[in-house]
Amino acid sequence: MPFWNRELETMPREDLEKMQLSLLRRELRTMYDASPFIHDKLRSVNLLPEDIDSFAKFRQVPFMVKTDLRDNYPDKLFVRPYDDLVRVHVSSGTTGHPTVVGYTQKDIDNWTESLARGMTSFGLSRKDVFQNMHGYGLFTGGLGAHYGAERVGATVLPTGVGNTDRQIQLMQDLPVTCLAGTPSYMFHIADVCDQKGLDIRRDTKVRMALAGGEPWSESMRDKLYQRTGIKAYSCYGASEFYGPMFLECTEQQGTHVWADLCYMEILDKDGNPCADGERGQIVVTMLQKEAFPLIRYKINDVSSLTWEKCGCGRTHPRLARISGRMDDMLVVRGINVFPSQIESVIGEMPFLAPFYHITLTNERYMDRMVVDVELDEHYLTDDMNKINAYSAQIQARLKEILNLKTVVQLNLPGTLERFEGKAKHVTDNRSYD
Repeated sequence: MPFWNRELETMPREDLEKMQLSLLRRELRTMYDASPFIHDKLRSVNLLPEDIDSFAKFRQVPFMVKTDLRDNYPDKLFVRPYDDLVRVHVSSGTTGHPTVVGYTQKDIDNWTESLARGMTSFGLSRKDVFQNMHGYGLFTGGLGAHYGAERVGATVLPTGVGNTDRQIQLMQDLPVTCLAGTPSYMFHIADVCDQKGLDIRRDTKVRMALAGGEPWSESMRDKLYQRTGIKAYSCYGASEFYGPMFLECTEQQGTHVWADLCYMEILDKDGNPCADGERGQIVVTMLQKEAFPLIRYKINDVSSLTWEKCGCGRTHPRLARISGRMDDMLVVRGINVFPSQIESVIGEMPFLAPFYHITLTNERYMDRMVVDVELDEHYLTDDMNKINAYSAQIQARLKEILNLKTVVQLNLPGTLERFEGKAKHVTDNRSYD
């Protein structure tokens, strides 16, 4: 497998960590001088940037959290004037103010570099035609993927979100080899292909995909491959970083987090470092951001990190699949529930399609959780005994995983809502008046 920058991507851990400490001090000095927000955080714990001589000392720096970004809306955290910026992205802002992120040209270059390394690691090259089905505009995924694919020399087809019939037509008519989009939308494309009598293996040249923008499970990946022959690779990122920027390689054993661009911590509930491979909360520090600082930012995702050398030869740390988000966590009858747990159960059941929806209500102050799932069309049957057995199997497994009784509603194939962008899995109708 080729490398984008072999010397950097295979650098020994000791050298990478020396580089990280040097970049940490430099970034902190820049932000200490330019950002009143960062300056006050360091002063609050009597630290100067030059005091950071170890990662343990760096852990004394207070966290940044999502509310810091919202409280400083729209651009109070920018440390460069608009004269120095070449782009601004804005998050969806589902709660409170959206997050506004500014970019210098170097920020765009570093983001593109990160994606070029990752795309090269899973095999994208100038020989590929890359159909980008992410949204273009304020959402970072579309332009990020576009620039990264162009950097490696691939031919980019900027289809954007939606118009599924046209997406499929272009997949047939042009030598498209790689798709980019949300996993749920790729399944929707597979559904529409089935309805049209098309076989993606036979009727297109698509063999791989860059999938992101929403949580998805290993079982969903397997189902997509079995159904379409498309091998999908995960990405990880957020608009606060730059956008989606860390990708899986061909080994598919975690996303490579480039140590020269990001220092990532995994912390337990008490704020202490987790052991290699132990799950905890992700905390991110960007090491070369110019316009919008991100120092010890709690992104709210839960995962683990390993420095074990990857089978592909790369030595940078690898982030395991995200197992949940702290802000996606549902508290139902005092029990913490992550939608990803439900998704994993669905993935275990061969008779289910990878679509679901959770509805929460409460009756007499007692929470009730209804999980709507969808039968795979190949298992469609009029035999009510089988249908009831399927429902009972799902309900029993959910109770085992969640330690919570749920109501399972098994729906006919194609009846649950499909989404062209991020899927919406939860409706919370609980009222405590």
